[in-house]
This record gives sequence, structure tokens and C-alpha cells, in this order.
Amino acid sequence: MIVYQCENSLEGVLTAIYQAYEEKCDHADTRISLEEEAFLFAEYRPVVTDAEKARKVTRTLLRRFGEEDYQQLCLCLTSSDARRGQAVYQTVVKGLALRCGKGHLFDQLADADVHLAFSLARNAGRELHHLMGFLRFQELEEGILYARFCPKNDLLPFLMPHFADRFPLENFLVLDEQRNLFGVHPAGKDWFLLRNEQLAAGEENFRTSARELRMEELFRYFCKTIAIGERRNPKLQQNMLPLRFREYMVEFALYKSSE
Repeated sequence: MIVYQCENSLEGVLTAIYQAYEEKCDHADTRISLEEEAFLFAEYRPVVTDAEKARKVTRTLLRRFGEEDYQQLCLCLTSSDARRGQAVYQTVVKGLALRCGKGHLFDQLADADVHLAFSLARNAGRELHHLMGFLRFQELEEGILYARFCPKNDLLPFLMPHFADRFPLENFLVLDEQRNLFGVHPAGKDWFLLRNEQLAAGEENFRTSARELRMEELFRYFCKTIAIGERRNPKLQQNMLPLRFREYMVEFALYKSSE
């Protein structure tokens, strides 16, 4: 068995897929590993991420499977599941072998690898959908908008385009606390990612502006007065808004402090 060991990134996995095809491997006896995994009697081949090779694979996937299925493969790779790289690799192999058309890459759900890739992408997509609605920004003293969250999946690269499109003229930061990863958007410019553990550790030094505090107080009052006590349904609310998101939502923090 051949095991391609690549870095934990989309470009790393795509480079490994390119290399597997370039070296004409037996795909049924080949694995892509993103983490420290041990396999008996395996030949390990390190993969050096190559942006050009990754772009070539991306163009092929987009041409053969379309934008939607390519997006699902990318979402699959945001998962923390150690099998994500292999699932994407085998899904691509089977899709190319069966000549799946656009929008049909995940039709073969009876296949274990395709089903795993589909499930991981679906779970990541659900969390991304939640975060687009639940992420909360606060204004800092410098006028910068700041939000923090701690997702199960590595979704910051998917969130940044969403908010950059909505706040194109704002300076804002989004922190993934689990990965010490910042999404940085300078006003009127392109966003970028910055991994900085020291900056993330000093996050408590970010000071909320006085105007933000006044708005939070008004929002707290709004949430309190609009509620209808007779219609409280905590179980339904928890189904619609899982508890793990509430730690980072201003209205719940304020609600808690006001009781």
C-alpha cells in the first residue's frame, strides 16, 4: 500500500491527488493521510504542496463535477475527521472512473467513501449555515468590528467571503479560537487569514467601544421586552439554536448578566 502524507489543507490534498494520478498508482491500494497514521507494510511518500498542481486538479474537478460538488469536497476537508483526505480522494477517483456528470458526484452513496465525504460535507455545511446567522460582531474602541467563535469544522475561509460581501467598507476581524486563526478584512480591500497565537492570547485586551456598550444595552432591553412569557419553549429554542453557539452571542451573554 502507498500512503501519501500531505499537509492539512485543500492545496495539500489536491497536490496528493495529482501525484497519485501522475505516478499511476493503484487507487484501490493507495491512501492520502493528513495526520500521523501508521499502516503496516506501507510505503510512505511525502507530498510537498504545489499550488500549480492543486490548481490543475481544481480545474478538472470544476469541469467534470461542477461548482456545487467541488464546494462539497472543500467542505468535507474542513472536518476534523482523520479520514477526510482519503474520503475526498476516493470520491474523486470513483467520480472520474464512473464519468459522473455535474451535480452527480455524490450519487453513489452506497459506497462507504462517498457516503463519508457526503456526511462530513453535510455536517460542515449545516454548521456554516448556522454561523452565517449566529456570528455576532462587536465594535472595538478603534472602530474595528470584531467577532469570535469556536467551530467544530475549519470554516473561517468560508465565512470570510460571506461577511466581506456584506461589510465591504468595514475593518473587521473574526477569530477562530480553537485554531488561533484570524480572518482579517481591511476596509475596501481583500480579506486574508492570519495565524497568530500571541494575538489570539491577548484577545482579552480588545476593548469594546462605549457606543457598542450602549447598543448592547438597548438590544438586551429589546430582547427582554419582546419576549412573550406564555410562549417560551426552551426545548424548541435549543433545537433551533444549539447551546454551543450561545457563548459567543451578545444577546445571551447580556441576558444572563441581567437576570
